Amino acid sequence: MTPALIDAACQRIWESSSETLTVEFQGGDPLLRFDLIVRAVETLTRMNHAGQKRLRFVVASTLHQLTKDMCEFFRAHEVYLSTSLDGPEHLHNRNRPVPGRDSYQRTLAGIALARECLGDHAVSALMTTTRVSLEFPEQIVDEYVRLGFNEIFLRPLSIYGFAKRNLARIGYSQEEFQAFYERALKRILWWNRQGVVLREVYLSIIMNKILSTFDAGYVDLQSPTGAGSSVLVYNYDGWVYPSDEARMLTETGDVSLRMGSVTDSLDELLSSGVRRQLIDAGEAAAFDCQSCAYRHYCAPNPVDSQAQFGKPDVPALQTEHCARHQWLFDTAFSLLHDADAHLEELFHEWARPVTTQEMSCDK
Repeated sequence: MTPALIDAACQRIWESSSETLTVEFQGGDPLLRFDLIVRAVETLTRMNHAGQKRLRFVVASTLHQLTKDMCEFFRAHEVYLSTSLDGPEHLHNRNRPVPGRDSYQRTLAGIALARECLGDHAVSALMTTTRVSLEFPEQIVDEYVRLGFNEIFLRPLSIYGFAKRNLARIGYSQEEFQAFYERALKRILWWNRQGVVLREVYLSIIMNKILSTFDAGYVDLQSPTGAGSSVLVYNYDGWVYPSDEARMLTETGDVSLRMGSVTDSLDELLSSGVRRQLIDAGEAAAFDCQSCAYRHYCAPNPVDSQAQFGKPDVPALQTEHCARHQWLFDTAFSLLHDADAHLEELFHEWARPVTTQEMSCDK
């Protein structure tokens, strides 16, 4: 991304009427252009000189390039760091190979440096479940405990970009993911009974929908869709997308969800045909949701539908998004039905919306 495009993106961000803005830098690895991170953070901070908005900055990185000088800047501007950690060394190195075959060690070194300079709260980790991961649910959970993380997001593989091109090698069925998830969740609950605080983010989102009157605002379950409304993605080439998943579709040649250019005003982007199409598609796809017991908790995801079927308005029941979340809600209600006092208290704690100060960089 050029400095001019960074400046235009900052202007679009500032045009938002929201009082709270989260600005996340992704890549590639954004630390390779630390100068552009500095430019954006300082520009938005200057715009907010009177403190009208609550700004939160997140850098999603391998942390392989992290330095003490970078950490000093991040500390001064309260920038959070998010990295990828797929589990133990053998698994992480296989999922995220680098020429030196030391991806795991370099990531752990970055985590240690970030914690030393910024504090434990300022760095979080995300894992992605590949076919190889399915064999190691307990070991993945134990690795997060060993490294002192207090939450883990058991995420399935997304069918976008690189992952979609390699589904035959790294993909799996929903049933296989469910078996993996159930074993991993059982291990998480076991650790909690031992007094170790470890929150599973996906189930927390579902419990928030069921148990809390204060919705945490998880974009993928918003109705109408949060893509293009709660989230905008400014790509390195100046194109604007309604979500990171929509951006990744371009890697497979599908550019149908481009909302416009970063030089367009925010009003123009929000009134674009693509945003209207996504809202309309969500409403059309939701027609068969009317008889669903979970209709007040859930919503169709037209971006996922576009990735899976090549069009955004496929009936919800045909989509992987619907099947996965029906199963998650079934799971949550079964857990609540069978919960003893300890688990019931734990699930209510997980359902509590996380404040900005408490949030780790996991969304």
